[in-house]
Amino acid sequence: MRQVCRGGVLAALLGGAAAPALADYVTVVSFGGANQEAQRAAFYEPFKQASGDAVVHRAYNGDMDKLRRQLEQSHVSWDVVEVEAPELKRGCAEGLFEQLEPGLVGDPGDFVPGALQPCGVGIFVWSMALAYDPQRLDGAPAGWRDFWDVKRFPGKRGLREGARYNLEFALLADGVAVADVYKVLGSAAGVERAFRKLDELKPHISWWKAGEEPVRALRDGSVAMSTAYNGRVSAAGGEQPLALVWGGSIYDFDYWALPKGVWKGDLARRFVAFVSQAEQQKALAERIAYGPVNRRALALLDPRVAAGLPTAEQNIAGALGMDVDFWSQHGPALERRFAAWRKGS
Repeated sequence: MRQVCRGGVLAALLGGAAAPALADYVTVVSFGGANQEAQRAAFYEPFKQASGDAVVHRAYNGDMDKLRRQLEQSHVSWDVVEVEAPELKRGCAEGLFEQLEPGLVGDPGDFVPGALQPCGVGIFVWSMALAYDPQRLDGAPAGWRDFWDVKRFPGKRGLREGARYNLEFALLADGVAVADVYKVLGSAAGVERAFRKLDELKPHISWWKAGEEPVRALRDGSVAMSTAYNGRVSAAGGEQPLALVWGGSIYDFDYWALPKGVWKGDLARRFVAFVSQAEQQKALAERIAYGPVNRRALALLDPRVAAGLPTAEQNIAGALGMDVDFWSQHGPALERRFAAWRKGS
């Protein structure tokens, strides 16, 4: 099986280069911006070249209600969708996604632990980290305590709207050790502690939803620091690159999932199998600084590129792994609590 999925039989999996009259298309929905542009070059165009089938790509902000409405109306227009880990787990439990075959992408031993889930296949490993523009700050922030220190570092703070990430960062800013964050957050007292810490920063927060927003806000100076996806920050590049603080960052996977009852299920599975191979994983990591889930891709990467990924040893040290089980269990209640807090004065 290992050799089958690495060699010429992968071409058989793809069905060969389809004749123009038989060419089809698969609709892939992912987070937009630099992420989608990197996927276009690393995944979508090579898939068309290899299979003859096109990829129609759409962007969304992770709102699962859109998929729920499609399923309720029995009119699902998405074939493959990019989801974050907590949404994958909840969606799988709710029956929003198809169960995937364990051998769909080849030898499971080739993949980073956690990348292969009952309803999803990992796309990459990413981090939510503290980002800032060194040209605009007097000194370099060292972590979340500095993020909360608006006297030493005046200015607005960008946070992604929602409870997830922000509650963890609030506890880290309040002195909780990385290893204890979810233990503390799992108690009522810990939740209160996190919201009290957020209260301190609330007058200074500028909320963001789409991944390109914090990069733009840092560039134009409307925020002094922001949480941001590491890949978006690295992709921003330029003569004056933005900086990341890896300590206290949160790392996790994004996954491919297939909506329940997907119309083009076979084609969707062929797409997922193709983009999970080492060469495509390498191509993505070269275009955006997300860690490959296929271990064999790491050996193909330039060491300088690998050093800037969340999976680099020096970057993952001191980082916090997202506790998907915690957010699957407590996420809905905490998000409701957050929404009420957000609207309050």
